[in-house]
Amino acid sequence: MELYGAEDRERIVAEPPKRVAAPERTQFERDRARLVHAASTRRLAAKTQVVGPQADDFVRNRLTHSLEVAQVARDLSRALNGPDSPQPDIAETAALAHDLGHPPFGHNGESVLAERAKGIGGFEGNAQTLRLLTRLEAKTFDAEGRSVGLNLTRATLDACTKYPWGFGERAGSKFGVYEDDLPVFTWLRAAGAGQRQCVEAQIMDLSDDVAYSVHDVEDGIVAGKIDLARLDLDGVAETVVDWYVPGFDRALAETAITDLAAAGCWIPDGAAYDASRRSRAMLKNLTSDVIGRFCGAVKEATDAAGGGPYARFGADLVVPEQTRLEIAWLKGIAAHYVMRTDERAVRMDRQRNLLGELVDHLVATGPDDLDRQFADDWRDASDDAARLRVVIDQVASLTDITALAWHERLCRRP
Repeated sequence: MELYGAEDRERIVAEPPKRVAAPERTQFERDRARLVHAASTRRLAAKTQVVGPQADDFVRNRLTHSLEVAQVARDLSRALNGPDSPQPDIAETAALAHDLGHPPFGHNGESVLAERAKGIGGFEGNAQTLRLLTRLEAKTFDAEGRSVGLNLTRATLDACTKYPWGFGERAGSKFGVYEDDLPVFTWLRAAGAGQRQCVEAQIMDLSDDVAYSVHDVEDGIVAGKIDLARLDLDGVAETVVDWYVPGFDRALAETAITDLAAAGCWIPDGAAYDASRRSRAMLKNLTSDVIGRFCGAVKEATDAAGGGPYARFGADLVVPEQTRLEIAWLKGIAAHYVMRTDERAVRMDRQRNLLGELVDHLVATGPDDLDRQFADDWRDASDDAARLRVVIDQVASLTDITALAWHERLCRRP
């Protein structure tokens, strides 16, 4: 049975065969190659994951995180559908793209742009990702001369849609499309899908949770902020409740640790991380074991619920409650020891002020200080709301490093 038909492989703009001979590739392999070569992908190397990208050359940035999410997504998809399925290419591409829309300074920067953009339909990293893929990245133009971004296939774009609804359509701050991107969003969504994620997006979403829950703890250990042998269990449990799982049960939390330890997925007592080669190897084996545990549990539960093949809206991923709890517990460890520190709070406050000042300056000066492509968008904008969206696009495109440099150059000049 063919998992993906002609409609799934369709692009916004039909593309003729390549004029230059090239190795034979499927449409979904082409999508992946476009993501790898995209400018937005390269910029992820200088964007914050948890610890800033300048802090240490061992910890992760958004690019290395995205590569790891892509590997988890590909392996999980292959496990579900077999090695000959085209789905691993779709899931991997969606994973590579999942953080493209994040602005400088991660979620901290996202909150600033969301505040500045609340009168024009908000800002959200996932909605910005769709905008990049279908408009802002330079690859293909339609017959009317409008950019359609990377011109990815319908199935791949849908797999990149983590939150398939618009601003204000559901409670909370998360959404996946701005109002002026609704035409392409409507095009990529299957009839009758509503607000349901396709299974490829579910794979991407879970792989992101798995990767960052495990790797953020690893980075915290390497940075000397986390010692798994001496956890403040009460503090971690409180953070899990506040940030991730309201109603989280402390007893269940302790069960999660016990189960991870029983499976060999924990640092042995007395084996504190000391940055030696042996210690680093022990830590890498820990992360590998935990990722394997999570993905194995999901595959087993998904197969038990009905079997494959799993494609588009023909199936759903099944994540056992115990697995969700263990993932939440690891997130809580990283959040408690790295993200909620007083030192980080001071730094985040400075970052928010910096980005806010930069947005205000660019709104006031307009195209004079924008990059060429955004200056063109400004001149084409029909009103102040559209011009503000251009400024938001510009600032969101910056890395941590360039945001600092732009602020120094533009906001502190005499």
